[in-house]
This record gives sequence, C-alpha cells and structure tokens, in this order.
Amino acid sequence: MSGAALGLEIVFVFFLALFLLHRYGDFKKQHRLVIIATLLAWYLCFLIVFILPLDVSTTIYNRCKLAVNSSPAESNGSYVTLAPSKQNCFKPWSYIPNGIMPIFWRVVYWTSQFLTWILLPFMQSYARSGGFSITGKIKTALIENAIYYGTYLLIFGAFLIYVAVNPKFNLQWNQLQTIGIAAANTWGLFLLVLLLGYGLVEIPRSHWNGAKRGYLLMKTYFKAAKLMTEKADAEENLEDIMEEVRKVSESIKYNHPLRKCVDTILKKCPTEYQERMGRNMDDYEDFDERQNSYPSEKSLVKLHKQVIYSVQRHRRTQVQWQILLEQAFYLEDVAKNETSATRQFVHTFQSQEPENKIIQYFYTPTVEWYWECLLRPWFYRVLAVVLAMFSVIVVWSECTFFSTKPVLSLFAVFIQLAEKTYNYIYIEMACFLTIFFLSICVYSTVFRIRVFNYYYLASHHQTDAYSLLFSGMLFCRLTPPLCLNFLGLTHMDATISHRDAQPTAYTSIMGSMKVLSFIADGFYIYYPMLVVILCIATYFSLGTRCLNLLGFQQFMGDSEMTSDLIDEGKELIRREKRKRQRQEEGENRRREWKERYGNREDSTRNRVVHTEQKESSFSETNTNRPLSKYTRSNGRTERDRIELLQDAEPLDFNADSINDDPLESDSGRYQSGGRYLSMSRSRIFEDV
Repeated sequence: MSGAALGLEIVFVFFLALFLLHRYGDFKKQHRLVIIATLLAWYLCFLIVFILPLDVSTTIYNRCKLAVNSSPAESNGSYVTLAPSKQNCFKPWSYIPNGIMPIFWRVVYWTSQFLTWILLPFMQSYARSGGFSITGKIKTALIENAIYYGTYLLIFGAFLIYVAVNPKFNLQWNQLQTIGIAAANTWGLFLLVLLLGYGLVEIPRSHWNGAKRGYLLMKTYFKAAKLMTEKADAEENLEDIMEEVRKVSESIKYNHPLRKCVDTILKKCPTEYQERMGRNMDDYEDFDERQNSYPSEKSLVKLHKQVIYSVQRHRRTQVQWQILLEQAFYLEDVAKNETSATRQFVHTFQSQEPENKIIQYFYTPTVEWYWECLLRPWFYRVLAVVLAMFSVIVVWSECTFFSTKPVLSLFAVFIQLAEKTYNYIYIEMACFLTIFFLSICVYSTVFRIRVFNYYYLASHHQTDAYSLLFSGMLFCRLTPPLCLNFLGLTHMDATISHRDAQPTAYTSIMGSMKVLSFIADGFYIYYPMLVVILCIATYFSLGTRCLNLLGFQQFMGDSEMTSDLIDEGKELIRREKRKRQRQEEGENRRREWKERYGNREDSTRNRVVHTEQKESSFSETNTNRPLSKYTRSNGRTERDRIELLQDAEPLDFNADSINDDPLESDSGRYQSGGRYLSMSRSRIFEDV
C-alpha cells in the first residue's frame, strides 16, 4: 500500500475538479487553453487539501520512529517526551515513502504560484481582448498587465536595493525565497480571513433557512424580480450593440480591408441577428465609390469585445431565468403538497428532461412526498446545527491556537490525543474533516461572491472565461495560507507549537518564517482573531445593510423595497406559470386532435391524391396521343412553358367575385368531371 493512497487521491481529485469545471464552464464554446489553465489551477488547489492529511499521518509516524531510535526519555525545554514502544509505532496504511512528499509539494506549490501570479492574469487579459489575431490579443494582454507586473517588480527591486545597501542583512537565496513565500502567504491570509468569517456564519444559516419553505419561496420571488431587471438590461444592451454592428456591417463592404474583422464580429452574434443582417446586406457597392467615414481597426476591436461580453451576459440571464422559474415552480409545488391527503407528490409541470428509469423506479411520488415535505426540512436543520458547532470550534481555535501550555485549540487537542495512541485513521479523518470544512467555508464564498458583472461564477455552463480564470487565481492564492492556518490550528507547525520535532513536508518547503519575525510572531498569530469580528458582522448582516443603503438591492425581511420586489417577483412567476400552462394545454389539444383525427385525415388525403394521379394520367394520355410524333424533350419544354405562363399571373385577393380568381379558369378544364371539380374545391380549404 506504499504510495497507493496518494495515487488514488490524485486520480479522484482530478475527476472532482473536472466535474466542477464542467458544471460551471463550457467545454464546447470556451477556448481550450482557458479550460486547461482553470482545470490545472483548481486541480492543484484541491490536491493540496486532500493530500495534506496524508502528510500529517506520515510525519507522525516518522516522529515515532525517531523517538524509538533515540533515548527512552529526553527533555525538551519545559516538558519531557517519552519514547513510544515499537509495538505502538506501526506503519500507517497510507504511508508515503521518504523523499516523495517534499518533491511533490515543491512541484505543486511553485506551479500554482506561477499560475496565479504570471500565467492566469495574462490569460485573463487575453480572454477579454477583442483582437482579431493572436498577436493582437497578446499585445493587448501585455499592455494591460504592464502596470500589474511593474508594481511587483518595483516592490521587489526596492527590497533588493535595501538589502544590498544595508550591511546588517546578509541574505542568501533560500532566505530570499522564504521572504517571497511569506509575502504571498501574507496577502493570501489577509483575504482568507475575510472569506472565512463570512462562510463560517453564512453556510450554517443558509442550511437552516433551507428548511423554511416560505423563506425560500419569498427569496426566490425577490431573485426573480432582480433577475428580470438584469435580463431586460442585458437584452437592451444586446440590441444596442447589434445596432452598432449592423451599421458597421452596412458601411464596410465585401472588398474593404477590414471586412474580415467585421465577419469575425458577425460570427459572435446570435443566429437571428446574423440572418437579419444578412438579408439587409448589399455587397454590390464599392467602398471606394462613396466618401464615407469608416471605423478604424481599434474601434472594431472595442466593438468585438463588447459583442463577446453582451452575448455572454444575454445568454447567461436567459438560462438563469429558466432555472429560477423551475425553482419557483418546485417550491410552490412543495407548499401545495404539504397539505395533500394522498401523500403523493404532484408536480404542476412535468420535467422537460427525461428522468433515469432507476431513479424513477425507486423515487416514487410517495417517496418524494415524504422526503420533500417531511424529512428534508429536518435533515437541513440537523445539518445546520452540526455545521454551526464546527464553526464555533473553528472560531475558538483561531483565537487560541497560539497557546501551547495549556493547549486550548480543540483541533490540536484532538490530534494530540490520537497521536498518543497512533491511531492513524482517526488522525487522517480528523485532519480531513477540519481542512475540508475550512475549504468549504472559503471556496463556497468564492463561488457566491459577485463583483458586479466582471466576476460571477454561474452554474449550468454559464461562467465566462474571465471569471473562470479569476477563480483559479483566487484558489491558488488562498490554498497555501489555508493549509498553513490548518497546520497552526493542529499545532503541526513548529513555528506555532515551538516543539523541536520533525516538521511536515509541506512546512519544510515553506522555509523558516523566523527570517521575518514580525510576520511569524505577529501577523500570522493575531490577525486570524479578526474572524470573530467578521462573524459577528455577518451574523447581523451588516454588509447586506450597508449595500442596501448604498442602493444595491439586497434581500432583507424588514425592508419596504424587499417587499415590493417580492410582490413584483410573485406576479412575474404567476405570469410565466399561466403562459406555460397555456402552452401545455395547446400541445395537449393538438396531440388529442392528431390521435383522434390523424388517421382519418391521412386516409382521406391518400385517397384524394390517388384519384388525382389517376385522372391526371388519363388526361395526359388523351392529350399526348396526337402529339406522339414530337420528341419527349419538346413535350416537357411545352409543359414547362405552360406552367410558367400560368404562374406568371398573380392572384388577386381583392376580387369582388369568385370568377376573378385565376384558379377558376384553371379548374374549368375539369368541369366535365364534376367529381374532380368538387374535390379540387375542397382541397383549397383543407389546411384552414
């Protein structure tokens, strides 16, 4: 089993990152480099979270071996460490051989840092660029990132000059590397505490409110009103952009040098707009013959960028509106079925997607009623209580993890109790649950936050390339300080525990933070206490109230604006529900009509066609008999000429009498056969 656990987790984490990226990204429409870069960033961050518990168990086993090989009792400062026996010091099932973990962590860490500080910012600018060539997009990305990269180079250069001038400092390459790592972790820890303080309160509260059907329904109505406003704004913005594209497309003709750029812009437009613009195009005019002012390539690049953004936003709002409608209909169905006497869940609308037969077999309407109306609210309440207990433990440990005597951090107490008995499975499970909960609090906040329309992670493949790359940047910057914070909470970091013991492989590549004592002994210890203030602010929704005062509409139960938006959303949902009911009723009527009269109409139509074919063949035989001396091609030419002359006379729909209809003269040829004449008249109104 040596290294098997590491290999299994590497494979599992890859498919987990791929699944999440498939949920938020669009593999078919987005660029492959964007997908690969985002997948690599997410994969490396998730990998650190899942592999770190194995590093902890392996480190505890290595400490046990060193203690067995050393003296039975050795003093270490203020306490005495007793060497364990060889019977207790057994190799864990997930043991990773020496030398693998340092190399593994070094590759993972520096790859993630290269992604977050160099590659992903460049790809963000590249993805948002409206250039028409690779060279143009690269040039735009370099210009936009010049200030970004120049700021870091300026700070780093000033620091190097200060170190070179000051004789007190004699820094080597390893110390410079440690300083760079400390600077990156300091920036990440600053953002980590902000996101963690929000997630520790919001995640348990969201699950508790998930058990309140009325609360969820009111919030859905509120979201519907806001989303309808955003949807209308997106449609209006798209119309304005398409109008500009139409003007540019009409002004730049087929032989203009910039016509290729216009064609590239047209390909990014929706299909209906492309067809509309294609019908109005007139490429017979030469652009040199008219003295018009043509747009420049720079303005076309800007227009191309606006088209990409407006089309993505319009498509995202359309999909989100449909998803929100389904959610609202579902919550209304739950509210109706709670008082059902039959204890069977009845849906107002059938699901548009075909359900799995296995799920349909086991998840019957009765099972669905018991789960949705009885069990699910209690499950959410119990889960919310468990998550709230975890949040309290995290807040307490964040405020007391620096205390080593006595040990006040509860996570450190759990790990040390398991370390005494060398229960490696318990150690790994405790470490995994701890770091997994911390990661959920931080990462879920990353998925929830929205910076206007520039950064927004939308599910169902509606996230744009810029937001995907930005999320990869955040993950790579947040994960290393998150892991260091976890090791500090469990006292596995020698800087926190002040123990002269073997460090984990992860902390060994970080170097000794004693080079910057004010960061190691000050910022890393006292700044996480700020999470208490952030949790209190989140509990009383201070951020939501401030945004509401600034004009950003937020869901607040005691606000008049919220009540108005709820009423507006309720009316919108009711209108969409009536619209869908009318559509289903129309489809049902057409289906019933087809089932009842479809076979009869088909048989009548076949009988009429068969009779027409017989009589037409009879008339053609009588007509062509005296003309048998002419060739076949001449006969076809004569028939084509007659049909062309007949079709040349237009129909007069304003005629006062039926005799003015040109069809009357045509049908007069068959008046000798009254049966055929009446049949041809009935065919006129058959499609009405």
